[in-house]
Amino acid sequence: MVTYCGFCGKERAEGDHSACASRLGVIDPPRFCAECARRMVVQVTPSGWTAACSRHGEISSAR
Repeated sequence: MVTYCGFCGKERAEGDHSACASRLGVIDPPRFCAECARRMVVQVTPSGWTAACSRHGEISSAR
């Protein structure tokens, strides 16, 4: 099964995603679905964020 980077949308097997991982862990919500690499609809609020894929549903920061 192929997985994708939530920050840049490329396959995880392609190159180094350590910079992407640090951005996702500290500052940014994921912008791409990890299952299909589709661009997600992201909403950021003072209390956290939600990101929704049209095929795979919604994830959130759950803060």
